[in-house]
Amino acid sequence: MARVDAERLLTPVFSQKHVAAMLRHFEGATEDFQRGEWEDSIAKGGKFIEAALKALAVSAGLTFPTGKGFKADTVINSLGGLPAGSADNTVRLTIPRACRFIYEIASNRGGRHDPDEIDPNEMDANVVAMNCSWILAEMIRHAQHGAVNTDDAKNIVDSLVKRKYPLIENVDGRMYFHLENASAHDIALVALAHCYPSRMAANDLVNLLKRHDFTEKNARVTLKRVKKFVDEDGHGGLRLLTPGLKKAEEIMSSKSGEA
Repeated sequence: MARVDAERLLTPVFSQKHVAAMLRHFEGATEDFQRGEWEDSIAKGGKFIEAALKALAVSAGLTFPTGKGFKADTVINSLGGLPAGSADNTVRLTIPRACRFIYEIASNRGGRHDPDEIDPNEMDANVVAMNCSWILAEMIRHAQHGAVNTDDAKNIVDSLVKRKYPLIENVDGRMYFHLENASAHDIALVALAHCYPSRMAANDLVNLLKRHDFTEKNARVTLKRVKKFVDEDGHGGLRLLTPGLKKAEEIMSSKSGEA
C-alpha cells in the first residue's frame, strides 16, 4: 500500500488529522506483526482503532472528549445510536462493530494472559492485523464511492486486504526466519536479536542455519563472523551487543520492505 494514495482516497470524507494517525498506526502494527512482535502489533492495532473511530465520529458530525477522556465504547454506542439515514450504515454500524471486536482484544487481552496458558498472542495478532486491514479497506470503499476511478480504488483495497504473513515463525520451538534473499549472516543476527536479551547456544545457532538450507561449513563460518557482534559467556552462550542489535534492525527493516 502506498500511504500517499491511501491518504488521498480517505481524506475527501475523513479528517486528514485522523487519517494520518490511522495510517501511521496501521503501518506500525503491520511492521511489528511481520517481525513477530505480537504484543506491540496488537497495541498499535488498538491505537489504529481509536484513530479510525475518531475519523468515523467526525464524519458523522459527532463530538467526543480528547486525550484521556476519549472512550472507544462511548463513540461506538453514539455512532450506533444515530438515526437511520443520518449517516451511512457502514459508518454507523458495520465498521464500529468490527472496531469493538478488535479494541476488546487490544484493551483486555494482549499481555494479560495467565502465564500457565498457551500464549495466544500470535493468534490475537493475526486477528487484529486482518481486521484492521479490512476496516481500512472498508473506509476507503466508503470514502471513494463513485468519486474516483473504480480500478484505482480497487487496487488500493486489494493491497490493504492482502494477508500479511509474519517474517518469523515458531514451529514446535524451532524458529524460522522468512527473509527474502537473506544470507546466513543476516539470519544469524536476526535470530540472536529475536531471542535477546536471552542467550542462544552456539550449537543452536548452527542448527538454526542448517534448517535454513545452509551447510554446516557455512554455518560454522557464519558463527565466526558474528563473534564481533556478540558477548560470549564462556559456555557457548551468545548474546547480541548493541551494534549487532542495530544491524539486525536494519536487516529486518529492509526485508520487511521486500516482503
